[in-house]
Amino acid sequence: MKTHPNNKISPDAGLEEQAWVWLRLLHSGDVRQWDLDGFKRWVRTSPQHQAAFSAVRHHWELVKSASGEMAPVAADLGRTAGKNNNPRLAKPGRRLFMGTAVTAAAAAAVAVVHPPFGLWAAPGEWGADDRTVIGEQRSFELNGRVQLTLNTQTSIRRQVVADQVAGIELLGGEAAVDLASAGRVFSVSAGVGKSTSSEGRFEVRYLEDKVCVTCLAGTVSVSHPAGERTLTARQQTVYDRRALSGIAMIEPQLISAWRHGEIKFNEVALGKVIDEINRYRPGKVVLMNDAVRNKPVSGSFYIASLDLALSQLQRSFDLQARSLPGGLYLLS
Repeated sequence: MKTHPNNKISPDAGLEEQAWVWLRLLHSGDVRQWDLDGFKRWVRTSPQHQAAFSAVRHHWELVKSASGEMAPVAADLGRTAGKNNNPRLAKPGRRLFMGTAVTAAAAAAVAVVHPPFGLWAAPGEWGADDRTVIGEQRSFELNGRVQLTLNTQTSIRRQVVADQVAGIELLGGEAAVDLASAGRVFSVSAGVGKSTSSEGRFEVRYLEDKVCVTCLAGTVSVSHPAGERTLTARQQTVYDRRALSGIAMIEPQLISAWRHGEIKFNEVALGKVIDEINRYRPGKVVLMNDAVRNKPVSGSFYIASLDLALSQLQRSFDLQARSLPGGLYLLS
C-alpha cells in the first residue's frame, strides 16, 4: 500500500484503470443488479480500492464541471457567429479558458504517453522501421540468412552496417530470430542490454520495462551493464534497467507457442493471463474481480479465437461477463 506524505492512500495505476471502468459502467444508463453487486464487492476490497474510486470520481466531476461551464460559452459563440455583418465573438473569462485548457492539455498528454488500447505507437516507438498492430504477426528475411518474426504490437528499428542489417533495436513487443547457418553476428538491442548470436534461434520480449531473452537453439550472449550471460538451448534470462537475473531452464513449447498461433499457460495467475490476452485482442478485457486475480490457469488458447477463451475463463471462475462499446469486455 502506498501513502503520500500526508498519510493519504495513493491508489496504483491498475486500480485506477478498474475504477474508471466501473465509473463508466455506472454512468452508462444500463446498470443491472449484478453490476451493482459486483461494484460493491470491488470497492469494499481494500482502502486502496476505495481511494482509487474516489480519485477517478473526483476527476470525473471536474471534467463534468468544466464541460458545463463551457456549454453556455459555446452557445454564445454560436449565436454571435450566426449574426450577419462582421460577427463579434464573445471572449470567455481568462480563468475559465485557462482551466479548460489545462484540463485538455493534461488529457492530451496522458493520451500521447499512454495511447488507449494501443491505437497508435507510444513516443518511444516513433520512427520504427517495422511495426505490427494488435493481433498481427509478420515474418521476413534479412541478409539471406536471418529469419525475423515480429509478434503482436511489436516495433523495431533496423541497424544497418555496410548495407547489411547487422541487428535490430527492439522498441517494444516480441521478436524471434532464426539464424539459418553460422555466419556474422546478429544482435537485438532492447532497453539497456544487447543479445547477440552467430547461429541458432532465440527470442527477445520487451514489455513493461522488462526484457526476457530465451535461447531455443545454439547460443546467445546477453550483455548488460550489470554483467553478461551466455545462454544455450532451453535457457532464459531476464533484465531491467538495474539488474540482470541468473539463468533459468524453460519449456520451449510454452514460450514459443505464439509462433504457431497459440498462447499457452502453466499455473499462471488469471490476471497475468488476461494481460497476455489483451496483447492479441483488439479492445480491452478488464478483470474486475480481485478475488480470482491470482487463481492459477493452465491451458492452451488459439489466438484466432480469444473470445472463446474468455468464455472458458468466465465459466471456469464463475464470473459475470459484460461487453461495452469500443471492445471493452468486463469480467466481474
